[in-house]
Amino acid sequence: MSKYVCDVCGWVYDEAEGCPEEGIAPGTPWENLPEDFACPLCGAGKEDFSQE
Repeated sequence: MSKYVCDVCGWVYDEAEGCPEEGIAPGTPWENLPEDFACPLCGAGKEDFSQE
């Protein structure tokens, strides 16, 4: 499982943990997130994340 870091604010999406507050189950791979996924802290889009 990988982690992806928001280049704008530093929030981390951990595939193992998912993002339950956004309705994303633990174990959800980055590529399976919706295209309109946005950072829950700053609103940056998927294109503004880098793999850790």
